[in-house]
Amino acid sequence: AFVIIFSFVVILRLCTMSADECNDPAIPLTTGVVRLAPAQDLWSTVRNKPVKLRMETSGLGSEPPMTIHQMFLATVQKYGDYPALRGKKDGTWVTLTYKEYYQHARAAAKSFLKLGLERFHGVGILGFNSPEWFIADVGCILAGGLATGIYTTNSPEACQYVADNCEANVLVVENNKQLIKILQVRDQLPHLKAIVQYKGELEQTLPNVYTWAEFMKLGEGVPDAELDALIDSQKANECCTLIYTSGTTGNPKGVMLSHDNITWTATAAGLMTSLKMSEEEIVSYLPLSHVAAQVQDMWICMRFAAITNFAEPDALKGSLANTLREVRPTSFLGVPRVWEKMQEAMKSVGAKSSVMKKKIADWAKGIGLQASYNAMNGDSSVPWGFTLANALVFKNVRKALGLDRCRACYTGAAPITKDTLEYFMSLYITIFELYGMSESTGPHAISWAEGYRIMSCGKVLTGCKTKLDKPDTDGNGEICFWGRNVFMGYLNMPDKTEEALDAEGWLHSGDLGKHDEDDFLYITGRIKELIITAGGENIPPVPTEDALKEEVSIISNAMLVGDKKKFLSMLLTLKCNIDDNGDPTDELTPLVVEFCRQHGVIASKVSEIINKKEPAIYKVIQEGIDRVNAKATSNAQRVQKWTILPQDFSISGGELGPTMKLKRPVVSKMYQEDINKFYGE
Repeated sequence: AFVIIFSFVVILRLCTMSADECNDPAIPLTTGVVRLAPAQDLWSTVRNKPVKLRMETSGLGSEPPMTIHQMFLATVQKYGDYPALRGKKDGTWVTLTYKEYYQHARAAAKSFLKLGLERFHGVGILGFNSPEWFIADVGCILAGGLATGIYTTNSPEACQYVADNCEANVLVVENNKQLIKILQVRDQLPHLKAIVQYKGELEQTLPNVYTWAEFMKLGEGVPDAELDALIDSQKANECCTLIYTSGTTGNPKGVMLSHDNITWTATAAGLMTSLKMSEEEIVSYLPLSHVAAQVQDMWICMRFAAITNFAEPDALKGSLANTLREVRPTSFLGVPRVWEKMQEAMKSVGAKSSVMKKKIADWAKGIGLQASYNAMNGDSSVPWGFTLANALVFKNVRKALGLDRCRACYTGAAPITKDTLEYFMSLYITIFELYGMSESTGPHAISWAEGYRIMSCGKVLTGCKTKLDKPDTDGNGEICFWGRNVFMGYLNMPDKTEEALDAEGWLHSGDLGKHDEDDFLYITGRIKELIITAGGENIPPVPTEDALKEEVSIISNAMLVGDKKKFLSMLLTLKCNIDDNGDPTDELTPLVVEFCRQHGVIASKVSEIINKKEPAIYKVIQEGIDRVNAKATSNAQRVQKWTILPQDFSISGGELGPTMKLKRPVVSKMYQEDINKFYGE
């Protein structure tokens, strides 16, 4: 009896901790009993096989493990009446509190059970970010399933592969467009029992296809006791989520994440970046099937009682700017392409300013850059004139971007250029780089206000470890991860899992990096992306590509080629306007048109420049390449040939992944003829 009373007192104490106490990593963050299944191995590729956790003896790595439900309930019990999810319905913001969010997730869980969701089977979710996406995901986990995001850009065949691989019993789709994809492959999904459409009415009545409203009522007859028993049976070291890699090289791999992977990583990332309970607010717009968006938008927000505001589906086609101004988030995560687009838009506006405004902006930017570098180096002093520059320029820019309340701006998922980072630093906006992968539940290295260096992705997540495998004379080695953020394994892929996790349990990232004397991590390349020339020299492509983009501002994308060849060449695209579907057009951006005019060329289309091989523009590009080549450390690293492609890269075109990361094998295949011409093949 004493043990029961003592346990109850501990649980009650944990549920009534103040926000300040919650931020203290010394206080246990779990509520209730630690639930772990017996396990001997650090890895698993079987859906229902638990893993041994990488527990530490002290510090954050020793925190008691908890399930998703335990984390959710702890937030609901203390912050139940606080806003959790906000989305627009007919142009008006609609809010769900944490209590309502929890009730909806339970109702969804019961409906999944009613539809026949089996333990450790998938629920695939295919659609743009919305409250329903979150509710379906959390509801699936509470019901004992494996929550599985599917990219909205996937073809019907790619959807079929993921749904079949996770043995999905239910698929949740956004609208008719996504429903049609699933109906095309429905007969190839033996485990599928039902489909739910979460936006709009069904265009046709079909067996076992439900609207969201119908779905949410299905489980009303399922007793609470049945769901509670299922929730109580869940263990923190069991799988609850699958993140499918984007499948750049072969079929996507299902990254198995445990409850502890998610709850521990959300806690560690939030504590390291000093998040405050119930004070954070973000905008959700990046694909939730990607680990970065899911961990930030769904799990860190749940852990720290933050508000998630859902952007409009056309966010990346232009509406994101309006949403940011409406919401004014306290932190913002943008992939490099998002920051580049902001930079281009601001430069375009600046180009139309009066001479006086341009002079003021240039003066302020010089001060902003110096002040940002001072802050980075731990110097709190600001240059003379900072207060005026802040009042005239910086505050207005932040307000115009919707970042005036933003305490931290982040970038991740792909490399970002120094040019873009310094551009925002000149406006007194620091962008903190993050580094990680699906297999590390998102973040493994973090930059934050108290610890960042330009071009570094920060320091290792508190409670985790990094080692560099087989370092060369410059200290570059393969980055390996250890910590409770390291995934369980790839579903049904023991061979691939053994390639990623070594015998001791270290995760091999495939990325090359080095540490500086202060332990900041720098990514220097990717092993699979290294170009090995005919002469045997290893060349990482990104530094050369980024250097050219900085030298020649009209270049949108650059891809270095030359594997097993005698010299390097480059595929280039020019900056062009995007149509309403997000596809690149033939029209040059206003900045490129102006650039051409300054060089005596009248052109408004990419095709005009290519067809005429416009000498002035080709000369500018060649001169940029010459400047990049002059800095090359060896002859083998010099670019000898190049061509401009007729169309920019895009997600829909297949050249870019969901987070706008370059898919090199795809581009190489698409433009094989152009590459062959470089080498006379």
